[in-house]
Amino acid sequence: MELRTLTYLVVGASFALYIGIAIWSRATNTGDFYVAGKHVHPLANGMATAADWMSAASFISMAGLIAFLGYDGSVYLMGWTGGYVLLALLLAPYLRKFGKFTVPEFIGERYDSRAARIVAVICLIIISFTYVAGQMRGVGIVFSRFLEVPIGLGLLFGMGIVFVYAVLGGMKGVTYTQIAQYCVLIFAYTVPAVFIALQITGSPIPQIAFGSTIQGDSIYFLQKLDQVVTALGFTAYTSGTKSTIDIFCITAALMIGTAGLPHVIVRFFTVPKVRDARYSAGWALFFIGLLYLTAPVVGSMARLNLTETIQIGTVGAETGNLAYEDRPDWFRTWEATGLLEFDDKNEDGQIQYYNDQNPEFATRAQAFGWDGNELRVDPDIMVLANPEIASLPQWVIALVAAGGIAAALSTAAGLLLVISAAISHDLLKGILMPHISERRELLAGRISAGVAIVIAGLLGYYPPAFVAQVVAFAFGLAAASLFPPILLGIFYKRINKEGAIAGMVVGLVFTYSYIEYFKGLFLRWAGSPWSEDVAENWLMGISPEGIGTIGVLLNFAVAITVSHMTAEPSAKAQELVEHIRYPR
Repeated sequence: MELRTLTYLVVGASFALYIGIAIWSRATNTGDFYVAGKHVHPLANGMATAADWMSAASFISMAGLIAFLGYDGSVYLMGWTGGYVLLALLLAPYLRKFGKFTVPEFIGERYDSRAARIVAVICLIIISFTYVAGQMRGVGIVFSRFLEVPIGLGLLFGMGIVFVYAVLGGMKGVTYTQIAQYCVLIFAYTVPAVFIALQITGSPIPQIAFGSTIQGDSIYFLQKLDQVVTALGFTAYTSGTKSTIDIFCITAALMIGTAGLPHVIVRFFTVPKVRDARYSAGWALFFIGLLYLTAPVVGSMARLNLTETIQIGTVGAETGNLAYEDRPDWFRTWEATGLLEFDDKNEDGQIQYYNDQNPEFATRAQAFGWDGNELRVDPDIMVLANPEIASLPQWVIALVAAGGIAAALSTAAGLLLVISAAISHDLLKGILMPHISERRELLAGRISAGVAIVIAGLLGYYPPAFVAQVVAFAFGLAAASLFPPILLGIFYKRINKEGAIAGMVVGLVFTYSYIEYFKGLFLRWAGSPWSEDVAENWLMGISPEGIGTIGVLLNFAVAITVSHMTAEPSAKAQELVEHIRYPR
């Protein structure tokens, strides 16, 4: 059976499963739509949380960035895993005891302020749309390659599937769909890793293979990888180029942002009791760890396989580089997507892949007759292309396609529901139409989800950066806007509505402006970005991915200062703090 047919069958079967679950678990009331009726088992919720967490950024993009960044890519591993622990231990039990539907609802009641709730809604919508842009981009990439359709058409397919189970089933449908998606994506991620680990080192356990010797040789795998990439002018895989302050800020922003992400926080509202929220967090950490402990192996082995596919002999030798006409089938198919590009600058018919930004190696390259790097590889394709590069069986390649789609769709659905809840529950019922019937609120939620899906598709078609980078921006925005009022709202009675609002506004505006200035998010139509994204132009050497850390500090400083300059919180607000502070 040819690969295209097999992929259609595997992906189609997964879609049928998701839609079937959505129909079976469709929401009939607002409780089901927003928080799955609050009766999800901790184990099931842990698996659903893991699927929500391991988005296209984790499945598709993270290992790709690790493949090209090497040591510098560890910030994503440290930030996202550490952040989840922070969320699970510091916030989840308290928010579950609060027992409502949404994060803006918590902020509105804690600070006894409609204005605070509206500001939180605005923050949530900006965060979620930034995040979902990356997820829909991942959907488009997977469809584009494996179903051999344009990215735009792939996005339409993905939007249609999400629409069915998110709009019909609500959080209840999404939760049980995500359990199925987790099973698909973790199997799809680990099986190729086992195959490739066996190929390169002879060890079937990827994590052990990472520190093993190359099959038939005495050199260790990472030593071999360092030799291969440095021979082409790249930085050694096991060393980094980022400054210490940037690494710290990116890691901190990802960690803190995790604890402020509304679509993950709302997961802990779906379990029956506070104790279940703790158990659920523990299970989720276990399920997340299965992928995150495998990602460095996948990324590094993909980098080695790619480089050795192109550099087939001695660097600089006449026959040392792959002839373009001899390129393998996977190269041709990825070329068709536009995510892999070859430009024969010296017109010798061979592919030169090296670091032409390294002045020392560039001089050597000129002596070889090379005229610049001729291969552009989008990091977002590395996980998806890895099984093909390694010549794995076709069923493995098809499985990876289904896993990539599952990862992207699971998080996209969670985010879209959060946006929907913010509009229908927080704005409509909470502010504009407090007496709206449950039936009309449910309808409004579904309409909001539908509109959000359309906008998400457009953002996915015009992404500002690689998937993992877009997600990192969302984490920075979440850290700078929502985390401080949540944390202070639980542990600091003196913080009031004026302080919370001022902190959220300052943190969001500062962080968003910085990202827009250097990367461009929602104002690209107006000409953003407005500055070259290089370390020399950054504030204190902090990249847009890490600027959320400064936004957090500004938020805390402004919130505390303003709170002490204004009246104390109401007695109602202080009583709420006492109520949720002891989450038994």
